[in-house]
Amino acid sequence: MIIVKESAAALKGFLANLGLKPVPYMMVLRLVLAFIMHRGRMSCSAAAGSVASDPVHRAEVTRFMARPRWQKYDLNAPLMRLLLAREKNRGKFLFLIDATLISQSGKKTQNTYSTGNRGRNPAKGRRYNKKKVVFKKVHSFTFGLLITPSGMRIPMEIPHYTKEYCKQHGIEHRTTAESAAQMIRTLQLPADAEVVVLGDTAYDAQVVREACEARGYTWIFPANPERVYEGPRGQRPKLRSVLKDWNRLSLRTIKLQASTGKYARYRRLSKWRVGLKTKPRVYYAYQEKQEVRRVGRVQIVFSTMKPDLERATPDDVKILLTNAVDMSLAEVLELYSVRWQIELFFKELKSTLGLAQYSFQDFRAVKAWVEIAITTVLFLEYERIRHLQDRRLSQEARRWWESQRLHGLCHAFRQQCAGAELKYLSDRLKTSGGIAKLKRLLTAALPKEYQVSA
Repeated sequence: MIIVKESAAALKGFLANLGLKPVPYMMVLRLVLAFIMHRGRMSCSAAAGSVASDPVHRAEVTRFMARPRWQKYDLNAPLMRLLLAREKNRGKFLFLIDATLISQSGKKTQNTYSTGNRGRNPAKGRRYNKKKVVFKKVHSFTFGLLITPSGMRIPMEIPHYTKEYCKQHGIEHRTTAESAAQMIRTLQLPADAEVVVLGDTAYDAQVVREACEARGYTWIFPANPERVYEGPRGQRPKLRSVLKDWNRLSLRTIKLQASTGKYARYRRLSKWRVGLKTKPRVYYAYQEKQEVRRVGRVQIVFSTMKPDLERATPDDVKILLTNAVDMSLAEVLELYSVRWQIELFFKELKSTLGLAQYSFQDFRAVKAWVEIAITTVLFLEYERIRHLQDRRLSQEARRWWESQRLHGLCHAFRQQCAGAELKYLSDRLKTSGGIAKLKRLLTAALPKEYQVSA
């Protein structure tokens, strides 16, 4: 929480790029401040009082996010363009795609579906068989995380709508793979940008590969082991058939050091994970270039971290497919290892910003909540790149900003606001008029029923 909005001058200037009117502008400002400043559980109550001198009722925040007109407004598109305009380095853009689930327990919450309920019912005849079981329901979001050559992280998302919700609201139903393909087709990157798309097995889908081909992007996905090679009908061996002769394959040993190499900056490793003492990851891999049915000519990479496997199974060996047939084996493995960054990003969203700590019935409010969480990430990334592009920055400070993730960036902005707030208070305390203004601001922070009437 801050006392006056003037303390967050950097955030005010960043949100000015949205071109919003004063009321919605202040609502977005409150929510972004709440995501950055909150202590404990993130909520609409925290957002309502994030600017102490200008509080609102928490219901106003909820109503604001649920308004239908905000669903038609792409809040983050101009901010993404602003960040991409700051990109000065040449190199590969990595686009990581994955879905994340957010648990919800409200029976009236819209657009939820059940998952993970197997084995939760107590056995019949037990003394605790009357115990109530809360079935898990979730919201699902398909995220894309664009990592630029300089290491900037630009997130985007498309919510998953259930078939029932689509039918009620006249929305086109999409699978998570179709949502990922939509994000790939609409990436705001130049036509000549070199992009590598990384995902898990769920995105080894034709619609995703077609979107990549349309944009000229490279893709690397784990293959379903049941996929088959191209060939006459009845003579199409499965990809996993290679694993039967694992001992006879000429495996290559690949050592990857996360803190070195051309993809090190994409990982944002802390200083404790950089240096010669950090252990490399050792992969035992085999590659081949073959025609795979309904995919085409691809490079197939079989890799494992288990040495001396006698009997290899799909649980032991990961099978990667990529349309980059001329890419080296080491680079395929190193690129795919960066995919884990989106899992770390989900952890940061939920633990640092409190993304999953909402309780709305109306899914429109949920969607706006997630969009403003992304706005918060874009602002923190903008602050990070702004400091890194400052030529007056010392080497030690530059190394600090290079490695910071959301947690450190939130703390840096809190310190910035605290310093600005102290200066604001110091300046006002020098005059009687300033002291009177501070009294009015602090009085405004109290609920009206506790304010002393003049």
